[in-house]
Amino acid sequence: MYTAVKHIHLTCIALSVLLFIIRFFWTMTGSSMLQKKWVKITPHIVDTLLLLSAATLCVLISQYPFVTPWVTEKLVGLFMYVFMVALALKMARTNFMRVIGFVGALSWIAFTALVAISKQPILFS
Repeated sequence: MYTAVKHIHLTCIALSVLLFIIRFFWTMTGSSMLQKKWVKITPHIVDTLLLLSAATLCVLISQYPFVTPWVTEKLVGLFMYVFMVALALKMARTNFMRVIGFVGALSWIAFTALVAISKQPILFS
């Protein structure tokens, strides 16, 4: 069960980041693809599955945010990623700020991946 849920989780991460990169490109180029219904709905479905698989993994390994520091840092990384995605795709009024959001989002994903792989906290160590 653990392996299957982990694979679902990793697939959702990859899809979330891929969809973000594609939507960022479309935002920067003013593409009409952003108005397609599937483009608006799919990221929410993927991110919901990502959160559900993360919660399931926490239960399966009995390690929880605010109890286990590295899991807490993954949660912080997730929230920061979501904020930076929102900056890049919705909140920013200039292309410069969109790029800041884009780089920030990818940086927080990298940070979260480092914490996940090492299972060692970086911020709260």
